[in-house]
Amino acid sequence: MVNLVHVLEKEDSGKKIEHILRSRFHFSRKLIQKLKLGEYVWLDGDFIFLNSTGKEGQTLIVNLQENEESTIKGEDLPLEILYEDSLFLAVNKQADQVVHPNSRYQTGTLANAVVGYWEKKNEYRPFRPISRLDRNTSGIVLIAKNRYAHQQIARQSAKKQLTKKYLGLVQGQFPYDSGEFNYPIRLKEDSKIVREIHQQGLPSKTLYRTLKRYQDFTLLEFTLVTGRTHQIRVHCQSSGYPLIGDDLYGADTSHISRQALHCHSYAFTNPLTGQRTVIHAPLPEDMKRLIEADSV
Repeated sequence: MVNLVHVLEKEDSGKKIEHILRSRFHFSRKLIQKLKLGEYVWLDGDFIFLNSTGKEGQTLIVNLQENEESTIKGEDLPLEILYEDSLFLAVNKQADQVVHPNSRYQTGTLANAVVGYWEKKNEYRPFRPISRLDRNTSGIVLIAKNRYAHQQIARQSAKKQLTKKYLGLVQGQFPYDSGEFNYPIRLKEDSKIVREIHQQGLPSKTLYRTLKRYQDFTLLEFTLVTGRTHQIRVHCQSSGYPLIGDDLYGADTSHISRQALHCHSYAFTNPLTGQRTVIHAPLPEDMKRLIEADSV
């Protein structure tokens, strides 16, 4: 059972429960409507309607549990879990794995693995990834276990309260210690996949910090301010220092078989506890080997 528990305070007295859920816990209109459809809200052990009021000291409980069959087939696949609580699951996605099934990849995806993991625990819910990664980008994918969790992270994202960082290896000796790429990105007119810098594109901003320069490569840390498709990859290409292995954007592929990009840090505020949660994913072996070879 996943519950939001709140002991009513003095300022809550006399206020409608719906108002408390909106003002204190930022429930969306859509979630409020869902709560009205069943026995989800309780006060001191008794079911109540959302237009009810309470008084100081009473215990408000909102049942956030969902038991919905996923439309995705669960599979028994390897899954590296980095973090899990009642609202969220964070996993370390491997390179060459698609996040969600599509017409080309219908099995073996991260979604199949996560649903299979839940099914083994007799838990049933839709697959709701909060973040997505390209097939050949490795690292953290955060998944919401229910509508409330997904809505709260979307709210934090809109308020720029999420911090998502990547590690990437670019070709050559990158000349700057820190700065930003702030160039609009759009889909190329003659492509369904490739993006480009263009004045008619969407605003796109990436912060970068040089961590270490090697003989032929440079290790950079990127912080996303916006989240456009292929954003880091396009920004690196436009700088003249593409990500190693990124054949889509003209990089050398002789050292690694995919773009050397890894989501290594994800930070958000847990909506139930108010605590800041920071998740880390270790550098993958293929990027480690690349660094070791270039350090000799």
